[in-house]
Amino acid sequence: MYELLIGLRYTRAKRRNGFISFISLVSILGITLGVAALIIVLSVMNGFQEEVRDRILGMAAHVQITGADSRLPDWRQVAADTKQNPHVKSSAPYVLGQGLLANGSLVKGTIVRGIDPALEPAVSDAASKMLAGRLSDLQDGQFNIVLGWQLAAELGVRAGDKITLITPQGQITPAGLIPRFRQFLVVGVFRADYYPYDAGLAFIHIGDAQKLFRTGDDVSGLRLKLDDLFNARSVARELGRAMPSLLVSDWSQENPTYFRAVEIEKRMMFIILTLIVAVAAFNLVSTLVMVVTDKQADIAILRTLGASPGSIMKIFVIQGAISGFVGTLCGVLSGVLVASNLDVIIPLIERIIGTRILSPDVYLITELPSKIIPGDVTTIAVISLVLSLAATLYPSWRASRINPAEALRYE
Repeated sequence: MYELLIGLRYTRAKRRNGFISFISLVSILGITLGVAALIIVLSVMNGFQEEVRDRILGMAAHVQITGADSRLPDWRQVAADTKQNPHVKSSAPYVLGQGLLANGSLVKGTIVRGIDPALEPAVSDAASKMLAGRLSDLQDGQFNIVLGWQLAAELGVRAGDKITLITPQGQITPAGLIPRFRQFLVVGVFRADYYPYDAGLAFIHIGDAQKLFRTGDDVSGLRLKLDDLFNARSVARELGRAMPSLLVSDWSQENPTYFRAVEIEKRMMFIILTLIVAVAAFNLVSTLVMVVTDKQADIAILRTLGASPGSIMKIFVIQGAISGFVGTLCGVLSGVLVASNLDVIIPLIERIIGTRILSPDVYLITELPSKIIPGDVTTIAVISLVLSLAATLYPSWRASRINPAEALRYE
């Protein structure tokens, strides 16, 4: 018990050597800044990952089912079978193809997705992302089309204009394969805020797509929406086992490169910023070494009064651990406070410096998103405390090895 009391007293005491007090304060501030920076950066990366994932999944499916030859003949039966899984909320068929959109001399390649306007809102947010027109304006047999805003801008068209779609499913003639041409009426423009969709995706009615790509009554596949997007991988496995003749994939498999890159970047940032915390924590080593040197007479007196080497070691472990705890606590509180108020702090900084940090003309996301994950905060706090505790071991061991006679010789 007395080890704790002496350790607390040494922590609070005003030392004769002001430099030691200064170094001790710097060590605590270093841990605070390191922990806060780690929490803020990881929160921003979590928010960015969630923001982009939501934008991707706003137009993509949680789970996608296709046939072995990219044909799904009896999609209604497949849809009924998927409803047996409790995690599947809704489904919608689609026909997928590629083509060239031409407006005069302007030509752009695009992905053409044939959809059922009545079922599509149940599996994607396409209907809520319309800038002009409505998704329901896609009518079977009228050959209407909805374009991404970037694609429409590059082709110089808007709602009400006509555009030509060229598909590779053409006719074979003595002169060779002649592509098929079909004129479409632009009835809407959407904005997904995700460049691959805005600049390379077009919607037409699924009936028109079947005629255009000559799939008959077949569709390319079925898109599913789940109750929780994080269940997609397990649900895809279950559906794959239940329907072995079909190809079942989830959203993480559709965008593997991006999500793997973000995950690797997050891990590397965690390691780099943890090194900053480690450097700050090991500043405690120099602080405690100087404290031990300053307190040699006190240590010698305690030893002559019967204190064991283990007790002396505990005193300085407690002192260093308290500094690490205070630094970690302040870092966690300040990091969480800043990360949860970035939407206020960033505009304030922008007003002070007189410029936009994330200009809408350059960046896809104009505000720094932030998402605090309690598990990340807990991990950071535990690592900081462990590093702080490890930094106290050598100085404390050195204190326990002091010879009382040598220490008191010149006192």
